[in-house]
Amino acid sequence: MINSDAKKIIFSGVVLTLVGTVVCLFIKPVCAVICLISGVLQAALFCFFTFKRYKEINELNNYLSIVCTGNFDLDIDSNAEGELSILKNNLYKVIVLLRSQNELLTKERRYLSDSLADISHQLKTPLTSMMVMTDLIKNDVSRDKQKEFVSIIENQLEKMKWLITNLLKLSKLDAGTADFKIEDISARDVISDSTKPFLVMMELKGITLNNLSENFTLKGDKNWTVEAASNVIKNCIEHTEKGGEITISTQSTNIYDSIFIKDNGCGIAKEDLPHIFERFYHGKNSSDDSVGIGLALAKAVMEKEKGTILIKSQENIGTEFEMRFYKYIV
Repeated sequence: MINSDAKKIIFSGVVLTLVGTVVCLFIKPVCAVICLISGVLQAALFCFFTFKRYKEINELNNYLSIVCTGNFDLDIDSNAEGELSILKNNLYKVIVLLRSQNELLTKERRYLSDSLADISHQLKTPLTSMMVMTDLIKNDVSRDKQKEFVSIIENQLEKMKWLITNLLKLSKLDAGTADFKIEDISARDVISDSTKPFLVMMELKGITLNNLSENFTLKGDKNWTVEAASNVIKNCIEHTEKGGEITISTQSTNIYDSIFIKDNGCGIAKEDLPHIFERFYHGKNSSDDSVGIGLALAKAVMEKEKGTILIKSQENIGTEFEMRFYKYIV
C-alpha cells in the first residue's frame, strides 16, 4: 500500500509530465515524445523504489510485532547503506538489548524462586524444631527437661534472627540502598570489632585466636567491613575443630592492604572452591550450623567497597581468606 503523500507525488508528476508534453508539442513533436518518455521513466523509477522502501518498512513492522510477542530471536542486522539500513541496525541493537534484558529478568526470576525455596527450607527447620519443643513443654515434663527445651528454642531463635538479619543486609546490597561511607579506618579496630562477638564461642570450643596483625589505615566503610570480616571469622570457627587455631594477620603493599584470616580446620574440597561465595551453597565439608549466606554477604560487601576477597584451601589442612582493599581505584 502506498500512502497518501506518495500518491500526491505520483499524481503531481503525472500532471507535470502531461503539461510538459502538451507544451512541447507546440515547440517540436520530438521534444514532446522525449518529455513524455522521461516522465514515464521517472514515474516508474519512483514507484519501484517507493514500493521497495514500503516493503522493507512493512517487514520491519512485522519484525517489531513479533518482538512484541516476546520473540527476540531475530536477525535484521544490515551492512547496506541508506536510511533504512541505519534504522534496521538501530532496531537490531534494540532487539539485542531487549533480548539480553529478557534473559537477565528470566535469570533473576529463577534466582528469586530458588532463593525463596532456600529461605523457606532454612526457616522451616528451626521452626519445626521449636514447634516440637513447644509441644513437649506443654506435656508434664521435668523441670530439667523444660530448661533443656527452652535452651534449644533460644538457639533456634538466635539462628533465625541471624539468618533474617543477614538476608535483609544482602537485600539492601542487591537493591543498592546500603549506605557506604568510604573513609580511612584502622585495621586494628576492624579486627578487634570483628573478633569480639566470637571470643566466648572460641573459648567454649577451645579454639585459640592468634592475632599477628599490624595496624595500618585502609579505605572502606567501618561497619560494613566489620560485617564482612565477622562472617569470614564465623565461617572459620564453624569449620575448625575443638583445640584448633584461627590466625589473623595483615599485609600492606603499594597497591593494596590485606587482612588474612586463616584456620586449621577441615578445609574446603577442590570442587567446592568455585562455588564457596554462592548464596545457600553447601559444600561437602559444610557444618550443620552453616546457612550458606555469610561468605556471600562478605563478598558482596567487598565488591561494594571496590575490594576483593580471595580464598586458598586444602582439605584436612585449613583455609585462608584474604580481604584485599585497594589503595587506588581506577
